[in-house]
Amino acid sequence: MKILVPVDGSSYTKKMLAYLAAHDEWLGGKHDYTVLTVVPAVTPRAASVIDKAVLKAYYDDEAEKVFKPIRQFFARQGVKAAFSGKVGHAADTIAATAQKGEFDLIVMGSHGQSALGNLVMGSVATKVMAHCSTPVLLIR
Repeated sequence: MKILVPVDGSSYTKKMLAYLAAHDEWLGGKHDYTVLTVVPAVTPRAASVIDKAVLKAYYDDEAEKVFKPIRQFFARQGVKAAFSGKVGHAADTIAATAQKGEFDLIVMGSHGQSALGNLVMGSVATKVMAHCSTPVLLIR
């Protein structure tokens, strides 16, 4: 199964990884994992005055801050995973990556807000589910 694992380095990411580690059916060699983090884009005005190499290095560094402990997690589990850092709006980028990559499943942590909280503030997980047809396993 081809599984997309969006991460942001939060405590919700940690809970999702703990869930995967506790369930052998999800974490194992029979699955193909891609770990994705989405770095918010620098405003266009600021990006226009920053050297392209500096901006790319910034995005790469921000992604690696999130990836470092997750790389260690997958290594401890003995599971190979691909890592992809992208720039943009989190929900849109996750949904587009899932569709384009033809993933079978998205496994992601969720803040577990109430329905009212999602209406007022929105949720990356809610938006991902609304914008792609890939099944989503939410871990709270």
